[in-house]
Amino acid sequence: MKIDPYKHEETYKKWRSEIGNVIPGLSIQNSNIILQFIDDMEHGLNVSSTSVKGSRSYIRLNTLRSKMYFFGIKFKERYDLEDITKVNEIQLHKLFSEMRKGVLKRIDGKTYQSVTDYTKAFKAFWHWYQKTNRKKGIEIEDITVDLDTSKEKPKWVYLDEDQVKELCNKAKYEYRVLIMFLFDSGIRAPTELMNIKVSDLRDDCKELHIRDEVSKTFGRRIKLMICPPLLKEYLQIKKLKSDSYLFPICPKVVNRYLKRLALNVFGDVESQAGQKYSELTMYDLRHISCCYWLPRYKSESALKYRFGWKKSEKIHYYSELLGMKDTISEDDMLMDVTKTEIERRLDKTEREKDILNEEVNDLRNQMKLILSYVKRVNMNVEYIFDGKND
Repeated sequence: MKIDPYKHEETYKKWRSEIGNVIPGLSIQNSNIILQFIDDMEHGLNVSSTSVKGSRSYIRLNTLRSKMYFFGIKFKERYDLEDITKVNEIQLHKLFSEMRKGVLKRIDGKTYQSVTDYTKAFKAFWHWYQKTNRKKGIEIEDITVDLDTSKEKPKWVYLDEDQVKELCNKAKYEYRVLIMFLFDSGIRAPTELMNIKVSDLRDDCKELHIRDEVSKTFGRRIKLMICPPLLKEYLQIKKLKSDSYLFPICPKVVNRYLKRLALNVFGDVESQAGQKYSELTMYDLRHISCCYWLPRYKSESALKYRFGWKKSEKIHYYSELLGMKDTISEDDMLMDVTKTEIERRLDKTEREKDILNEEVNDLRNQMKLILSYVKRVNMNVEYIFDGKND
């Protein structure tokens, strides 16, 4: 059974059973159309032709229902619309524009940070609405074509290798092991992390198997290069069995501890990635891991495999090239023509060396021959003198 850290499935099913056939706070028209949309998404019906087929995850279903509730409320408040399908293109664009500019604020008075999530949710709804009507022979104009779906990357906490070690040195033992495991593996936390079992560790803790069923994208086997000694000690101390979960944590508790720890170690100042150290979370450690491994991997595909990415753009998204160094050398500055000339000269030198070696060998052979003649002459001379003496 896969652990659901944020209880998305439980939350969705509870909401669906509690509301029955009417969403409280919305008009009948809005309630009906939104429930039809959510039910179809749950079963993978009438999805956009450009979208992935199949039923939507419980994470996605919860996102869609909350965003659609938001539209039902806002369209009524701002445009007096009881039916969200009656909104026009101008009204729609104005709503999103004011959300981005901070004119329309959240309930807590703060500016919306992820307007793109709302935009994408409405586009998914509208394309579903078009498709269901097309089946009835009715063509609906796509009023979402010009919506801005660009997304500003949120700030995050960057730590270099020395800072990670400093953080670990100040952490409690269990958290030290966890931090180094996250830093080494770059695993998604908490979703993949909390589903890792002791049996997923191989080769004396030097290899980690992230199974297909627990991964967001695809399963993979990766090398652990930093944390194996800590892991082996951790397994012995905790006396964990093969089927035990490696880190049975509570994400909120862990993130709360990391924030306090980072605040104490680095202070309440901004890191290179724009976010204050005091906001450090497990999610940031995946970013930090990417920054560490990026200059160490020889191929982009191998790095994507380690982190479970299908698209290359994720590499820059997660690393922002922080921690990279200029590795160009003088050899890289040699043009192809120059290299060819150097290689030609080296070949010539090698040939000259071979000729010299042959000449030296000839001289050696001649010297050996001369020495043999000298020995023979000496022997003859000695023989003659010995004969005269007799």
